[in-house]
Amino acid sequence: MATTKNKGAKSKNPPPKKKQRSHLFAGKKGPTKKDEAFDDVSDDQSEEEQLEAADDLLDGDEEVSDFGDASDISDDDDDDDAPLADDFLQGGDDDEERDSGSTSGSGSDSDESDIEEKSRAIDEERAREEEDAQAEMQMNIKEESDEFRLPTKEELEAEQQRPPDLANLQMRIKDIVRVLSNFKDLRQEGATRKEYIDQLKMDLGSYYGYNEFLIGVLVDMFPVVELMELIEAFEKPRPTCIRTNTLRTRRRDLADTLSKRGVELDQLSKWSKVGLVVYNSHVPIGATPEYLAGFYYIQGASSFLPVMALAPQEKERVVDMAAAPGGKTTYVAALMKNSGLIFANEMKEARLRSLTANLHRMGVTNTIVCNYDGRELPKVLGQNSVDRVLLDAPCSGTGVITKDPSVKTSKSLDDIQKCAHLQKQLILAAIDMVDANSKSGGYIVYSTCSMMVPENEAVIDYALKRRDVKVVPCGLDFGCPGYIRFREHRFHPSLENTRRFYPHVHNMDGFFVAKLKKMSNAKKNPVGFDSSETVEQTQRPEEIHSDEDNEKELEQPLKKQSIKGKNNSLKKNGIPANGKVGSSPTLKNKERSENGKVESPATSKKRKRKFPSKEEISKVREEKRKAMRENKKQGREDKKTGK
Repeated sequence: MATTKNKGAKSKNPPPKKKQRSHLFAGKKGPTKKDEAFDDVSDDQSEEEQLEAADDLLDGDEEVSDFGDASDISDDDDDDDAPLADDFLQGGDDDEERDSGSTSGSGSDSDESDIEEKSRAIDEERAREEEDAQAEMQMNIKEESDEFRLPTKEELEAEQQRPPDLANLQMRIKDIVRVLSNFKDLRQEGATRKEYIDQLKMDLGSYYGYNEFLIGVLVDMFPVVELMELIEAFEKPRPTCIRTNTLRTRRRDLADTLSKRGVELDQLSKWSKVGLVVYNSHVPIGATPEYLAGFYYIQGASSFLPVMALAPQEKERVVDMAAAPGGKTTYVAALMKNSGLIFANEMKEARLRSLTANLHRMGVTNTIVCNYDGRELPKVLGQNSVDRVLLDAPCSGTGVITKDPSVKTSKSLDDIQKCAHLQKQLILAAIDMVDANSKSGGYIVYSTCSMMVPENEAVIDYALKRRDVKVVPCGLDFGCPGYIRFREHRFHPSLENTRRFYPHVHNMDGFFVAKLKKMSNAKKNPVGFDSSETVEQTQRPEEIHSDEDNEKELEQPLKKQSIKGKNNSLKKNGIPANGKVGSSPTLKNKERSENGKVESPATSKKRKRKFPSKEEISKVREEKRKAMRENKKQGREDKKTGK
């Protein structure tokens, strides 16, 4: 059975063996030295194989028959290959077939093995590269995760004696920010967060040029990662924006005209219908014929926001308490379509020229320019006399460091406190001018270009405690809500309706906007109010005097009540009000009040002063005018009769 299987297999396989063997030997032109050496080796191997074959013949007939069959088949198949035929002792056909089959098989296998080896080599090389990359990444991670060491005092002293190494400072700032962002895992053993914060303040001040106070306030307000974004944003200029003057043109027409002049611009944003942002210009944007004709006003995007929050209506009476150079005033006039009345006040006389020039250039005709201290405006214009007030208060300018880098080093705690004190006086004056019974108004908008909490949330919280007002939404769809709590300070919850704008978030100058609604013309009684509940402040003598003038009406009822209680207790004990034992006061030293009660001169002086109403003032003026006219007529008649 074995022989038949082998014969069947042999009968089927010879044709491909012939092709392979002829293909292998047909290509050989002549033996080379390598081939001769190979033949010698093959002869030696054939002799050994012959000896092994003879041993196999002695072992059994089955193997002999196998060899015989194989030789017969090989003889039949190899008739055409006579030169290759040889007897058994010189290497029979079986060996040649075996060798040729093995060589042909080894040739095909070698080709496949070569491909496999190449692909395997490529895979191994790729795996080796991946391992190297992984090892390098792990090494980098290990280096980054190494514990950052704070510089010692000796190192800091040595740095101070040398010129600042900006590259070293920048690297150390990044390391400190990285450690503070994951302080639990990356902190130095034994080092506190305060030590890292102090070192960060020092490095930021040295690298970016901030003084110790301002960088300390910014570190307290923002997380370290956001702080770095804010400081980097302060180093870049904000985009140039222009506001279309709708009194003279439309935004689409203005954009087409400026585009023809080589100005590359686009709409500012969805929240503004009149704003355009200028990317590039081949002509001076502040000297085009359109600018001189009043078609647009060069204005920062953040300056749009207070006027949009104020939302003035037509035929209203509006006050801009700090109007120069006129950007917001002209915007208010455009929204009112030159109707109603606007009082544009500016305290500094030198800035009145720019204010007046811009009003004329932009075609504003409903505005009266005045030059008063904003704190005195209620006495000039009258209390409860206007519908809306816009107070863009003077501030420290910590939100516009991009425009004025000197703020980094020029501002101190004393400057912030003085600004905050002035702002509190101005906002009380603004509230007093607004009429709570106005049909369309009764709103006050307070804004600053500062990011300091004492100038923003603390001022609004102060106004809420001193006047009957409430904080209402600004009407702006974007912006960050104001602080309700900041460090040890706690403010009214409605301050969430205020809005803060940051350079690194909104790509505009730092700004604060708050909108107040006056609920009644009555003033709150600040019983138990302590100004230290908000933010501590220093007061100059003249500021203290003016503040007392503003709050005189509120303090008089309290003093009157305390004096009455004291006098009553003294009278019960038989002691006069002055604390001295003497004769009882006579009627000559007393005055009668309006209700008929007898009061001492000291008490009558401390009575609340009653201001006349507008109707009474106009009535008195009219009477004076009539009297003057009658006197003039009488004088003329006397002259005629005398003649």
